[in-house]
Amino acid sequence: MMDETMKAKSVDRLKRIEGQVRGVIRMIEEDRYCMDILAQTRSVMAAMRKVEDQVMENHLHTCVREAMASGDERERDAKIDEVMTVLGGIRKNG
Repeated sequence: MMDETMKAKSVDRLKRIEGQVRGVIRMIEEDRYCMDILAQTRSVMAAMRKVEDQVMENHLHTCVREAMASGDERERDAKIDEVMTVLGGIRKNG
């Protein structure tokens, strides 16, 4: 679960990204230069990666930390598998 500070940071960042996406839509509708549009889409993607990083950091410090401290091997393995699936599509067999 996200603490209120992290939640507020993520929501604020996502609202800024939402504005950027609306700007990209306008650029496309106005037939702006392709490279300018691409520069903006890359900016949006970089901003989304930052949100992803924030959420992952929160997950590691909360849910994963709790699973590691629980002593429950299945719970620990499940959390590890979740993270690996998101990061690289790697799944534990069995």
